[in-house]
Amino acid sequence: MACKKKPCTSADILTPEQKNILSAMAVTPSPMACKEIAQAAGLDNKLVSGKLPGLQTLGYVDSPARCRYAITDAGKKMAADI
Repeated sequence: MACKKKPCTSADILTPEQKNILSAMAVTPSPMACKEIAQAAGLDNKLVSGKLPGLQTLGYVDSPARCRYAITDAGKKMAADI
């Protein structure tokens, strides 16, 4: 019997927490501190700080200043697809 799984999309590689972080960041035009992202996403600060490096590696989040994070155009596109 053939596998009938749906094809993988880029959003499938993200955890629910990463999706939540991107969604929260997508509605904020300026760079945010980790604590601000956590509040906006309704998540624990330590969880957010642990997820941000993975989002940076994927190119969805950038750090334009020390301890500040901004969503990239690719991140905005991903957030729109979630």
